[in-house]
Order: sequence, then structure tokens, then C-alpha cells
Amino acid sequence: MNLQNIINQENVSIVDVRQPFETFLGKAKGAINIPLGKIKSRVEEFHQMSKPIIVYCRSGNRSGQAMKYLKEQGIQEVYNGGSLSEVKALLKNKV
Repeated sequence: MNLQNIINQENVSIVDVRQPFETFLGKAKGAINIPLGKIKSRVEEFHQMSKPIIVYCRSGNRSGQAMKYLKEQGIQEVYNGGSLSEVKALLKNKV
């Protein structure tokens, strides 16, 4: 399944894994901020989130790390959305 189809799902959760100060530069509509460094202590929140989950950051690197860790914790419906601009483009094309 491609990211456009995933983001179009009704119960998708979008998580910004950048640092809080980076969100002042903009964020995706409906996204919550859980910085990469806080994911380990907040993994239970991810288990409780609506699935699928799309994580993003500035370039896709931190979100890739977040996705890998969350999958290791048993959360299979997590996807790397890449950068903020990529996720915004997907949301713009949301059906």
C-alpha cells in the first residue's frame, strides 16, 4: 500500500518526531508532536493510537528511526512519511 492510500484512511494518526522548537516552522494538519528522543518512554501511547500511524520529521531520517523502533515494539502499522513537506503534499491530495 502506498502512503497516499494510507493517509487517506479514516483513522490515521500522524506523528511529528521533530523537536518541539522545529514545529514553529510548521507542522502537518492534525499531527501530534512526540520527539524521537521521547518515543521509548511513550511507546504505550503509540500502542493506543489509531492505526495506521505515519511518522515524519525534517528529512525522513529520524522518522525512519522511529518507525524501526516502533516496529520492534510490535507496532506493525507504522510508516515513514518522510519529511514535513512530503506529508503536507499527501494531506493536500487526501481524498
